[in-house]
Amino acid sequence: MASPDAPLLRALRGDRPERQPVWFMRQAGRSLPEYRDLRVGTRMLDACLTPDLAAEITLQPVRRHGVDAAIFFSDIVVPLRLAGVAVEIEPGRGPVFAEPVRTAADVARVTAIDPADVAAAAEPIREAVRLVAAELDDAVPLIGFAGAPFTLAAYLVEGGPSKEHLRARGMMHADPESWHRLAGWLAEVSRAFLSAQIDGGAQAVQLFDSWAGSLSRAAFLEYVAPHSRTALEGIDVPRIHFGVGTGPFLADMRLGGIADAVGVDWRMPLDEAAAIVGPDTTLQGNIDPALLGAPWPVLAAHVDDVLARGRAARAHVLNLGHGVPPDTDPTVLTRIVARAHGEAE
Repeated sequence: MASPDAPLLRALRGDRPERQPVWFMRQAGRSLPEYRDLRVGTRMLDACLTPDLAAEITLQPVRRHGVDAAIFFSDIVVPLRLAGVAVEIEPGRGPVFAEPVRTAADVARVTAIDPADVAAAAEPIREAVRLVAAELDDAVPLIGFAGAPFTLAAYLVEGGPSKEHLRARGMMHADPESWHRLAGWLAEVSRAFLSAQIDGGAQAVQLFDSWAGSLSRAAFLEYVAPHSRTALEGIDVPRIHFGVGTGPFLADMRLGGIADAVGVDWRMPLDEAAAIVGPDTTLQGNIDPALLGAPWPVLAAHVDDVLARGRAARAHVLNLGHGVPPDTDPTVLTRIVARAHGEAE
């Protein structure tokens, strides 16, 4: 288990560690050849629920890149699978639900499941986290993660991936009672999943709201933020809140101060983001994933610019503005880490 003085944990508390902390969303997985070799013949959700496999996948990028945090290898729909919801991840498409949740009766059906069932079924998660924590040194903590209520609801209501999440956004206004019941239940499910990871040894958590950018600020504040806050309440480790396209309500991503850090996507410079979130919040981000394929001098200049702008915040965790694309050359990520640490040009 990492020391409280690990660079990432210090940054999340608002300190400026001597070494710039850096990790990458989706650092474990498709971009690594060792991951692809290990996953042959194993379905995604099966890999997530096999402790030794999930642990090994989590550790692969730490060994390869020298990042300052491991991010637990899982998927945002795993807690729903643990709750007994029928879901599969289809290659090339994403999560697909056998029974979408679109009516008040559907909401009543799924929310009848006790979120405590997730905690009871999460022993494979705790075991995988324990295996990871036992392998990490005192400078590298493990970050647990969960999907935010809106993003989970977007998948559930649509029945699978969607570009605009029209059904989910429509439910908010057409049947707000059902929406709040569903989102409130999902908040409890996400919190149970985060708590299981903390039980195993995770020392920070991140709540992912990948689709929050499809919302207006008014909709986010009324229909989403209270439930995201619930998901993180009572969590006694540092909390990161990340969403894509959240510039119009970036300050609100602090959830009233409950989030210790806010992740920023590639659209907004970090000095502008720092002025918005204020002096009490760490920023995480925000290298543009599209530049990972650019010539190294171009990417290096971009990384330097992100680091310089990040100094406007109380503290900064270097990361991407979204996840690592699957076709990324892993050596590029290793070079970014070395540059952030001042170990290479």
